[in-house]
Amino acid sequence: MYRTALTVVLLFAIPVSAQDRPNIVLIIADDLGCDDCGPYGHRTIQTPNLDRLAKEGMRFDRAFLTCSSCSPSRSSLITSRYPHNTGAEQLHWPLPKEQITFVERLKKGGYWTAAVGKWHLGNAVKDRFNVVREVGTAGFQLPTKDDVPAPKIATDGSGCEQWVPALRARPKDQPFFLWLAAVDPHRDYQANIIAKPHRPEDAVVPPYLPDVIETRRDLAMYYDEIARLDAYVGKVLDELDAQKVAENTIVVFMSDNGRPFPRCKTTVYDSGVRTPLLVRWPKKVKAGSVCDQLVSSIDIGPTFIELSGATTSDTFQGKSFSRLLTEPTKAIREHVFAEHNWHDFEARSRAVRSMKYKYIRNEYSDLPNTPPADAVRSPTFQAMRKLRDQLTPAQRMVFTKPLPAEELYDCDADRHELTNLIDDPKLANVRDELRKALDDWQKQTDDVRPEKRTPDEFDRETGEPLPDRKRPRLPPKKMP
Repeated sequence: MYRTALTVVLLFAIPVSAQDRPNIVLIIADDLGCDDCGPYGHRTIQTPNLDRLAKEGMRFDRAFLTCSSCSPSRSSLITSRYPHNTGAEQLHWPLPKEQITFVERLKKGGYWTAAVGKWHLGNAVKDRFNVVREVGTAGFQLPTKDDVPAPKIATDGSGCEQWVPALRARPKDQPFFLWLAAVDPHRDYQANIIAKPHRPEDAVVPPYLPDVIETRRDLAMYYDEIARLDAYVGKVLDELDAQKVAENTIVVFMSDNGRPFPRCKTTVYDSGVRTPLLVRWPKKVKAGSVCDQLVSSIDIGPTFIELSGATTSDTFQGKSFSRLLTEPTKAIREHVFAEHNWHDFEARSRAVRSMKYKYIRNEYSDLPNTPPADAVRSPTFQAMRKLRDQLTPAQRMVFTKPLPAEELYDCDADRHELTNLIDDPKLANVRDELRKALDDWQKQTDDVRPEKRTPDEFDRETGEPLPDRKRPRLPPKKMP
């Protein structure tokens, strides 16, 4: 059975007394790439509140998700388990009720817990929160015996409208945990959603996308949604100040996967699985600090458990990084792991990353690296289809098949992971070390290739639905 160091006494725990328990606010962006905000060096996106969060807290530069797919990433986050161990590794699969989440541990430990905004975890685990308010429900009330879902109302599309009302409705006599989940910057995009829209000339086009007007317009509208989300982050920070609880409230900002563009979301490249991770806790975390150590999204739940003084679970596969909040140079991991499974299209890839190198294994290498269906329908991808013969090799990679069975990248020298070094004799030792690390991880976590493949639901060139979209539900795996 796979167990982690969380099942033993933690040597570097921050002592927590009953009256000193911190409040916790977790803010989750939907499809935000790590490079696409001010704290990570973007020159033009309007993110003053994320800039503030980084200035007043700690920025993590090597934080990674376990996958780059919306609901599997969230299921992994909330259970502190790798997607293939949650029973919800494919897109839209609900999290099974037998899974243990860090939220009920906080709840049992005396926290008032609420999820507000995008849900995407299924109905079986809603009872882990005191209150769940999904996108499109009106008002925010404390739960009662006769509590029923509120009626649907129009929203601005951000998924963030009820965040501040949730803060105001919380009980004032107990610590709180808020799971604040945005819909921004998920597709589809609309023009003029912010007062000062970004322009095509504001776009920073990565080398794996063509620098054409369609791409630039697409990126500019994506930036607008990031700016709208940023404004809601600011409202939450202001409300914490107004309630005079900011000093002992941990605010964590992250994304569930990379930007919804070709070669980003639904890949195990850094553009898909590297997440912005900002942590502000004025009482403990030094303002303006930076952590360069490896952290995984499955480490977030155990960190909250440790900092709150709640009881952990031996099902958690992550490691608390609470030590890094006061000692950011002390490593807690040698590797992080990521996976990609079905998301609109069949796929199966696995990756392991060290501080410097990334090794990828494409188990269905006969399939191209097709982005999600909404990204296939995007102006960017459709422009790439028309320009296919004029694209660079890096840009054509989303159409290329077969994929290489293995990939190896020097992520420091080649941050976009464009030069595959798998056959470089100088890196043979690195390749073999990472191969073994991935083999060991797959064995330890019972990561076995399914006997049958799951069919695509959309056309890989147009993104339009296929006639038969019935997707079989694979039998649930036992917890390793």
